[in-house]
Amino acid sequence: MRLLWRITHIDVAKNVEMTENMPNAAVDAIDVVRRHSLTTLVRDAIERQIADGNLTPGDKLNEADWAARLQVSRGPVREAFRALEQAGLVRTEKNRGVFVRTVTLAEADEIYAVRAVLEEAACRMLAVCLDGKQFATLRGLLESMQRALAAQDEDAYTRANVAFHDTIVAATGNGKLYETYRRLVGELNLFRRAALVAHDDAMERSLDEHRAILAALAARDAEHAAALMRAHVNGGRQRAHQACEPAGERSMRSGVPAAPVSTDEERA
Repeated sequence: MRLLWRITHIDVAKNVEMTENMPNAAVDAIDVVRRHSLTTLVRDAIERQIADGNLTPGDKLNEADWAARLQVSRGPVREAFRALEQAGLVRTEKNRGVFVRTVTLAEADEIYAVRAVLEEAACRMLAVCLDGKQFATLRGLLESMQRALAAQDEDAYTRANVAFHDTIVAATGNGKLYETYRRLVGELNLFRRAALVAHDDAMERSLDEHRAILAALAARDAEHAAALMRAHVNGGRQRAHQACEPAGERSMRSGVPAAPVSTDEERA
């Protein structure tokens, strides 16, 4: 009887302890979810600013400023900074802070090479299963690019361009492919914005290439779509190289004299 009493007493004590801890456990779980959601929101907000060119390589990110701007505590901002660093978009310098990462030309070359392989694969997958809704979305993005070209709005063109490629990869339904692609594109956004201004007709040529890719996808021609995508990505890589060339070298290749550099430009 005594042994039975002790066992029963211990079980009751455990149940009481568990019951008492349940509210705290629930609060902790809710707090984790809330912090995770806020971290995601903060990360997405900063990533959009980077993608849109409002934050450029070398810009410093201030934890307190972002917390005040987004009206959150500093914890989610700190966690968002860590997530952005893992994604290759920012870097942390000891005793200096967090900065938008600079992607070198050599790194961009590596990213373009991997991106070409991923997007070729995406075209092959999508060409055999493209449906009407996906086609309409891609065609709508082409129309957005056309309007941006007519208005010479480079930012709007870049947004529609990125969305076009993102839609192709997402439409394959391959989560791992999309996850890998998104990370690469995030890093590439730090580098490639200048590529569209390397030539006056860069946006027009880019739009023609996108039209051809969509036509091949709609025709269910997987190999042609993949080949066009490979050429398009490689063309982007070449434009990126040209954008990084000094003005003098570009003018020597094109036969157009480089514009003189003003004193203000020299200081910049």
